[in-house]
Amino acid sequence: MILVTGATGNIGRELVHQLDELGVPFRILVRDPARAATLPERAERVVADLSDSATLPPAFAGVDRLFLLTPGIGLDHTRHAVAAAQSAGVRHIVHQSSFNVLGDPMPAMGRWHHEREQAIRASDIPATFLRPGGFMTNAFDWLPTIRQAGYVLDPVGPGRYAPIDPADIAAVAALALTGDSHQGQEYVLTGEELFTITEQVKILAAAAGQEIVVRAVTTAEEAVASRFPQGAPPALAEAIIEGFHLMRADTAGFRTDTVERLLQRKPRTFAAWCARNADAFRTT
Repeated sequence: MILVTGATGNIGRELVHQLDELGVPFRILVRDPARAATLPERAERVVADLSDSATLPPAFAGVDRLFLLTPGIGLDHTRHAVAAAQSAGVRHIVHQSSFNVLGDPMPAMGRWHHEREQAIRASDIPATFLRPGGFMTNAFDWLPTIRQAGYVLDPVGPGRYAPIDPADIAAVAALALTGDSHQGQEYVLTGEELFTITEQVKILAAAAGQEIVVRAVTTAEEAVASRFPQGAPPALAEAIIEGFHLMRADTAGFRTDTVERLLQRKPRTFAAWCARNADAFRTT
């Protein structure tokens, strides 16, 4: 039995659908059943909360493989999940981490994910660590300013990165969860195409059939708002600003061939993602 946490998020939702197509037995841990209403009916649902360890035993009962995605900054969710996994006899954890753990020096975002990886390693449960870069779905963070005034805030200027479709992360997760050769592996996942924000917005505007202007970020507050329009806690805000500074300096960009090597196909393109999601960005 596979247990999926984060099942209603960008990656978890894709993973649930892919596991359903594979026909393997799986269960989803949800805090709000209403948010899981559109997920496959075959998925067994257990209401629990990683922040409350007392709720976890029923979700983990009979589980031997775990997809672990923990939100926020702290370690509590990870520690609770690991303890429940140990008690249930889970034999393999596939954990979504971040490529930021590769930083030298490691940025704040990387340190938080590194601490979670270390907590999992300390459990002695065999694990696979997925370390994706920036998601294509981060473009949804641009919606407030696009809808308000037809523009996108750009905090990274000449910096380039290779955004990855969460569906590709999910495909690698499904492969690791259903195969026997991925324990102990660390997979750094990116898309194949390197973009500046301006280049991404141009592709998105073409897909949506409307003009979208790019505005350079001029303040730290704008930088945080470009990623978290509703604001972010101070520690997260500082980490976001640090991350954008590092991205701005990387004008060459970083990418890997891991998705193609594992899935035996090219990663999904940003243009294809924009075409699928164009309606969300149309303002008329």
